[in-house]
Amino acid sequence: MSEKPLISVVIPVFNEQENLDELVRRSFEACNKTGKKFEIILIDDGSKDASAEKIINFSEKNPYKVISVILNRNYGQHAAIMAGFSQVRGEIVITIDADLQNPPEEIPRLVSKMEEGFDVVGTIRVPRNDSFLRRLPSFITNKIVQKTTGIMMHDYGCMLRAYRRNIVDIMVGCKERNTFIPVLANNFARRITEIEVSHASRLAGESKYNFFKLINLQFDLITSMTTFPLRLLSLLGVLIALLGIGFGIFLMIMRFDHGAEWAANGVFTLFAVLFIFVGAQFIGMGLLGEYIGRIFNNVKSRPIYCIDKIVGRK
Repeated sequence: MSEKPLISVVIPVFNEQENLDELVRRSFEACNKTGKKFEIILIDDGSKDASAEKIINFSEKNPYKVISVILNRNYGQHAAIMAGFSQVRGEIVITIDADLQNPPEEIPRLVSKMEEGFDVVGTIRVPRNDSFLRRLPSFITNKIVQKTTGIMMHDYGCMLRAYRRNIVDIMVGCKERNTFIPVLANNFARRITEIEVSHASRLAGESKYNFFKLINLQFDLITSMTTFPLRLLSLLGVLIALLGIGFGIFLMIMRFDHGAEWAANGVFTLFAVLFIFVGAQFIGMGLLGEYIGRIFNNVKSRPIYCIDKIVGRK
């Protein structure tokens, strides 16, 4: 058996067969530049193309260097990364996407920064080569996380990050089903920093995050780290009640001043007030439903992933 590697590179893969050859080649070159022992862990997240076969082939040709973790179906990016975390042996763990938008050549810089004693090293994509519809949700998410956690990291959406092994072990031990790994890691880290990294356009394939998956990711992020939306709902209820009282006083004054005919005898006004309250109720029910749904999933205690097989390691 080979010696314990110092660096573990964790890469979730979902329908990325066009990028895998280039990804593995460049990752090998980048890790070799660090001068340290390493392993590359590729997690197939239920791909429908030939991704699983390709990464298994890499492991068979490079045992102990390339480890293939094959999940039995698609569980999502963060669950796939957690599956990879369960297999790491390195003291420094680096995550990176398989689409090559985050260049593997940045790995040595992350390792160098970690050697300064940090527990987590995040990254900022500069310049970011994504559409406005991808950048806008990220901007909103980053602001929400900054305000909620008090940790002023600027790009929580970039998965090119480095973690100390003890932080990874703690995250693997967490039993949460809806996790957002960068935020979860910051809960346990003492020293956190971030560096700027380059960001490239996608070479092949297409993004696996459509509009609905991005929305779901935002819900996972917010509900997994804070109960602030529930508190906001209470404040919203108080505000609407005060507005209702104020509006009632306004209607009374206008009715005495202009008579009942000025607003169709108040019919449309009643509808407006009704819609405001009905809308607020649906907002509240939706937020409560999100939390209750997550409580339901956590109570069932089902695993967030199921590993079908591991290739490249006994």
